[in-house]
Amino acid sequence: MSKKNKFRLIGIMSGTSLDGVDLCYAEFWKDSKRQWQYYMPYVESYPYSEDWRIRLNTAEHLSAFEYIKLDRELGKKLGELAKCFIDKHNLKVDYVSSHGHTIFHQTDLGVTSQIGSGPEIAVASGHNVINDFRIGDVALGGQGAPLVPIGDRLLFSEYHYRLNLGGIGNISYEVDNETIAFDTSPANMPLNIYMRTLGKEYDDQGAMARRGFVRKEIFDALNNLPFYQTFEKKSLGKEWVEAQYLPLLDKIEKIEDRLATSIEHTAYQIKRIIDQAEQHSKIRFSKSKLLITGGGAFNDYMIERIRTYCSNVEVVLPNEKIINHKEALLFAFLGNLRIHKEVNCLKSVTGAKIDNIGGVVHYIYPDAKEESTSEDQFDENEERPNFNKIIGCGG
Repeated sequence: MSKKNKFRLIGIMSGTSLDGVDLCYAEFWKDSKRQWQYYMPYVESYPYSEDWRIRLNTAEHLSAFEYIKLDRELGKKLGELAKCFIDKHNLKVDYVSSHGHTIFHQTDLGVTSQIGSGPEIAVASGHNVINDFRIGDVALGGQGAPLVPIGDRLLFSEYHYRLNLGGIGNISYEVDNETIAFDTSPANMPLNIYMRTLGKEYDDQGAMARRGFVRKEIFDALNNLPFYQTFEKKSLGKEWVEAQYLPLLDKIEKIEDRLATSIEHTAYQIKRIIDQAEQHSKIRFSKSKLLITGGGAFNDYMIERIRTYCSNVEVVLPNEKIINHKEALLFAFLGNLRIHKEVNCLKSVTGAKIDNIGGVVHYIYPDAKEESTSEDQFDENEERPNFNKIIGCGG
């Protein structure tokens, strides 16, 4: 498959930090060595209104009927945003690939639910849709998470460790050619929760956390939570953060001390994981590279603490487009793999019985593309403008 035989997808990501919806337009093709390549010229971020943030944050308390209604309404909203994005940039698109928004994720009970109805997205956007990536893996006994490691491995293989600092942190890496990945700890979620009690969306550059003090007794208690006592395949959800993590931080009186303690914990857990991986890897590097993306990459204090704890690796911060939209890109890629019937969920990562192909395809429109025949839309040598904007399209 050459660059002239590419698939064009919109990736949609709504994360646990509830800051908004990230969209990207990406093209995927295989080079002469049959390796996947990508080109991501356009990205956008649409912040949630306060009303939507409240509705999503309290969705687990809804009746079954109201939950289904919210699923449809969010799907329509995501589809409208996708159409706005497509129209703005005059894009030709083969599929829309949406992660949805996670409300329930308790895999010990076999439960995971991401809302944002696929058919509603398809009708509102005018394109066929891939979504519901997690539930098949959970049915196979897996965690249904994390899912982005297959994209990390195939698209970002030049980095030994790939860390995303979203609401919850997750990391992926290879040991003896096997991909390992799991959630590291809460990252931005607790920080944003506390900042919103002060009327702010986030701690800009970690300025408030920097003024705080680490409460060692709480830091130790966080590190001793059962979740951290194993490096096995594992994932975290909002329910765990609310039930086990926040009650410990809430024992600290000052918010700046809560922030500082949480960041210290996040950085320390990353150090533990990397130290463990370096110890067990048979392949030695002069200095391994750690790629950091997600909103936490803009928290200067958090990055400083990670650099301090992980001085044995080179910490790399990419351009803002990758920092902000890597997860949207990777969910577009998961959709691309689904359409090509290639594995996009790794048993070595999720703990499922087998490698599997996740994602439900909603063929609302009969002319869906299943073979790569499109012509080049962009010149690889042309200047690529920065479309890293936050706009209010779609309301």
